[in-house]
Amino acid sequence: QLQLVESGGGLVQSGGSLRLSCAASKDTLNYAIGWFRQAPGKEREGVGCIKYSSGRTNYADSVKGRFTIAKDNAKNTVYLQMDSLKPEDTAVYYCAARLWYCMTSDKGYDYWGQGTQVTVSS
Repeated sequence: QLQLVESGGGLVQSGGSLRLSCAASKDTLNYAIGWFRQAPGKEREGVGCIKYSSGRTNYADSVKGRFTIAKDNAKNTVYLQMDSLKPEDTAVYYCAARLWYCMTSDKGYDYWGQGTQVTVSS
């Protein structure tokens, strides 16, 4: 059973940066790790994803150019670097894992972290 633990959320001013971490309980070489977020009253949406074996990433249009996903193989950890944050980025952020390939829909992910709150003040 794969377990994921997010950390790094907090309160930041508009234009600021935060780095979220998603630590996995075991080797995730065969997995894709996705980042999702859910704002109050809204559906959960995809932020981006990394295919762990290749390091290939993709991003939602709303965060492209501002957010970067990276991995640390030695630590079994995936990071979400968030720059130029906007108030509309305020949400609970989740990482999730599924075997092999990234998917846009959150329905295809089997393992989820507990979420971490990100609040961007204007």
